[in-house]
Amino acid sequence: MNKNQKTGTWKIYAVLSMLFLFIVTGVAFITKIWVLTSIPAGFLFGVFLQKGDLCGSSAFSEVVMMKDYRKVFGLWVLIVVAMVGFTLLDIFRLVTLNPKPFLYLSYLVGGVIFGVGTVLAGGCISGCLYKSATGNLNSMAALTGMPIGILIVEFGPLNGFHQMMKKQVIKMSDGGVISLPEILGIPFWVLAIVFAILTIITVMVFRRKTAAEYSVKSSPVNAWQRIFTKPWKPWISGLAIGLLMIPSYLSSAASGRNYPLGVTHGVAQAELLIIDKNFNHVWQSSDVKSQTMKKQSENPRPGKKIVWWLVLLVSSLMIGSWVSGKMTGQIKLLPKPPDEVVIAFFGGFLVGVGAAFATGCVVGNIMSGWALMSVGTFLFGIVTVISNWITTYFYMMGGKIKS
Repeated sequence: MNKNQKTGTWKIYAVLSMLFLFIVTGVAFITKIWVLTSIPAGFLFGVFLQKGDLCGSSAFSEVVMMKDYRKVFGLWVLIVVAMVGFTLLDIFRLVTLNPKPFLYLSYLVGGVIFGVGTVLAGGCISGCLYKSATGNLNSMAALTGMPIGILIVEFGPLNGFHQMMKKQVIKMSDGGVISLPEILGIPFWVLAIVFAILTIITVMVFRRKTAAEYSVKSSPVNAWQRIFTKPWKPWISGLAIGLLMIPSYLSSAASGRNYPLGVTHGVAQAELLIIDKNFNHVWQSSDVKSQTMKKQSENPRPGKKIVWWLVLLVSSLMIGSWVSGKMTGQIKLLPKPPDEVVIAFFGGFLVGVGAAFATGCVVGNIMSGWALMSVGTFLFGIVTVISNWITTYFYMMGGKIKS
């Protein structure tokens, strides 16, 4: 048991964190400034990612390196739980489901670059965010390169190529977005239930085959201490993030952004706030925003868009990861060889370029995109995984299969 657990300081972090979340959420409800709810959403997102070490890049690479599918399964649990949650939001008309367009060329090119970059960087964007918060030097270097790659695509020399690829869109015959329900002619809620049932059946089958792995072991600590100070199994983190997706979608929609969790543009826009000026600030729903449109129309302020929901989400994600690391005793600066740090930086740059081309990363395109059944994001996910596996095989494993 580490010193943090012996002294019980985890209790202080736990109590202060819950108090902080309640206060921010309460202020948001009182003031109706819903963008503030992105802070508790991001904080909890960071905690859940760190608890399960649920990095998309690691999940994919570990399948090749260690034949370990637990993190991939954790991601799948996350997606299915979010699907069911989005079904409820749709049924009660709390949000308008917003699948991404089928930008096939963007997803192909972006997925290849992104997949390679995640291996070199040692993580996807969300992975490097929570790993940086707990002291991983390579992740810090990669996180430095990511916004540079994103901004070069969004506003720099690669923007022309980016815009050309975005015009290559496959649509339904009626001009609508291609999604799984549209292709199959089956309602979203039916498909969500089918995926959930199939997942539960699969879990039950494999649980019987590996009963010993799921056996409960005695522990010298109580349940609350295990929750706050011990790592979580990936599927538990996936379940928690999947549930978090539901209020996060509501929070995002109320803040002028009709989409669930995402981090790519939050990372880039956080840097823009430091290096640039003259922005178009997005922080409220279109209904509220329309009330001030007349005032702004007389004196328009063209500039780069800053979505405050994303910026606050990314910032609070790192805080939540740090707090989670403190409670588990995992905050430690991990020095790395200089060559690894340099490679991680350039890997982060590639991750940024790939995510910008693909208009999203593991969080926006796989977690959220798959949960919304966007067919285009399925393509991105498949290309990313294959690219990650090939790079892992040659870069991490030296082109050899480990016995």
